[in-house]
Amino acid sequence: MMPAIVPMQAAHWSGVRRIYLEGIATGNATFQTGAPEWDAWDAGHHVHSRLVSIDRDVVAGWAALSPVSARPVYAGVAEVSVYVAASHRGHGVGGALLDALIRSAEQNGIWTLQAGIFPENTASIALHERHGFRTVGRRERLGRLHGTWRDVMLLERRSMDPRYG
Repeated sequence: MMPAIVPMQAAHWSGVRRIYLEGIATGNATFQTGAPEWDAWDAGHHVHSRLVSIDRDVVAGWAALSPVSARPVYAGVAEVSVYVAASHRGHGVGGALLDALIRSAEQNGIWTLQAGIFPENTASIALHERHGFRTVGRRERLGRLHGTWRDVMLLERRSMDPRYG
């Protein structure tokens, strides 16, 4: 049975943070080297489109959107984050979260989703491609992680909703 997907609440933060730290530890999920406190994370993400996957009262994964710019013209563009607990990877949790996140994004006026993914994270790239994202390009030596320059693949998904034609 697939875990339930529900809106993320502050009460979920310890589970969300645990999974975020697991992703950070892989070295292939983010440039971040530590997880922020709830208030900082909360301030950097849209209030809508924050989801958790709950399996037997445990957070199995999470997904959320961050604005890409404060400029009004980019109000409908958001960056995707999807993280799945190591114990739940390969069971469809990421796909279910991304499906729900796409629906939530469109219901909340987001017409373009983008994802920046390290090229070594082939599972994440494949997940996004299965959900309609296309590779826009490779941003070479975009930033350093632990002293090493890293490339980032830029993927995007444009809504098919006619309102955003």
